[in-house]
Amino acid sequence: MNRTKWLIHPVFILVISILALVTSLFLYIYWYIEISSGLKSIVERFNLDTGQFLTSQTWFVIMVLTVLVGVIIMGIFIIFVYNLKTLRLYRLQHNFINNFTHELKTPVTSLKLYLETFLKYELSREEQLKYTQYMLSDAGRLSDDINRILNLAQIESKSYVDEYVLQSLPETIEHFYQSNSHLFRNCDIEIHQPEKEPFFYRIIPSMFEMLLMNLFTDAIKYNDATIPRIDILFEKQHKKLIIRFKDNGIGIDKSELKKIFKKFYQVGRSDDMSAKGSGLGLYLVDHIAKIHKGKITAESDGLGKGAVFSLILPSRD
Repeated sequence: MNRTKWLIHPVFILVISILALVTSLFLYIYWYIEISSGLKSIVERFNLDTGQFLTSQTWFVIMVLTVLVGVIIMGIFIIFVYNLKTLRLYRLQHNFINNFTHELKTPVTSLKLYLETFLKYELSREEQLKYTQYMLSDAGRLSDDINRILNLAQIESKSYVDEYVLQSLPETIEHFYQSNSHLFRNCDIEIHQPEKEPFFYRIIPSMFEMLLMNLFTDAIKYNDATIPRIDILFEKQHKKLIIRFKDNGIGIDKSELKKIFKKFYQVGRSDDMSAKGSGLGLYLVDHIAKIHKGKITAESDGLGKGAVFSLILPSRD
């Protein structure tokens, strides 16, 4: 069975195809050289006109043929790489659908269970409030997932309003936190205001808030601490504005650091339903950073040691 899989593996087929093409070119050149040698000896023996048999253009034709074969090999390789990327994207989408369906199904099932409980039993006011809070939490989870899909469509179609506004980034983040404090009640979030340093930048407010929401919620979601903590620090460095979001979460394995910003990527094996999230949050963050001519990076000392996400923007000073 393993031998059969190797025979139909794209890498194996690519190697065999290139070897066959190169071998055919080599045999053609070898055959031509042998034929030319034979013709030359006949021409010399019978004292014939060499121009009728051996033309100077033949080697030029061989050279052109070699270049064309090289182009064909390059084309095959490019198609092969493209197909591999397409296959990888298909697997990521398949993984996304499986896990995102799970993300949607869980709160829906929970909501249905609570509603059936309300219908079947007489509940005290205290129990009603408790179950209502659970239902609101599940509804919020559904809303977040749906918003990520809508935001993804908006960004990829470039249908967002391209209106940049010059704002103080510390004040913008402070305002965002105060406006959404009800979402982070049990969290310790500290915004370290920069001393004497102006931190202005042209942003699209709605997009920037989307970026903040994803960074905040991920820092809390991927966190096993009793009190999730986020420290937000500002730094100016070599004509760059840097905002660091430091959390005390579960951390990130170093092998995952460069992968987490990819579309549909989820920490965990592709066939593992324990993978969290939709795989879109950090992808959106990365694209929003690029829209603002910046970039987002991630650092972590390993699992259980928290993570630092740095938004790096070009300074216009």
